[in-house]
Amino acid sequence: QVQLVESGGGLVQAGGSLRLSCAASGIIVSRSAMAWYRQAPGKQRELVASITSGGNTNCADSVKGRFTISRDNAKNTVYLQMNSLKPEDTAVYYCKRGSLFGDSWGQGTQVTVSS
Repeated sequence: QVQLVESGGGLVQAGGSLRLSCAASGIIVSRSAMAWYRQAPGKQRELVASITSGGNTNCADSVKGRFTISRDNAKNTVYLQMNSLKPEDTAVYYCKRGSLFGDSWGQGTQVTVSS
C-alpha cells in the first residue's frame, strides 16, 4: 500500500523560505515519477514541480528559479525547496506518485505566505 506523508508547511512572510517533505512508504521514490502539486482556494490543482525516476526535474514557469524539487533515496523522501515565497504561493501542497496503475496522493500540507 502506497503512503505519502507531506510535512513542512506553515506560515511564512513574503520573501521567506520553506522546505516541504514527502515521506513515502510502499514505493521506492527513486524508481517512481514523483511530483508536487498545489491548490489554492477556489482554484484548480496545478502542477508545481516533478522529478522522474531518472532524476530529471521540471518546474512550472510560475515557480522556476524559486522552487527546487529533489529526492533523498536513502530516506525515500521527496523535497520541495521553496525560496522567495510570494503571497500567491499560498495553497495546500500535495505530493503525488504517478503510475499507470493509478496515482497516489498525500493528504497535503498548508503553505501560507503573508505580505
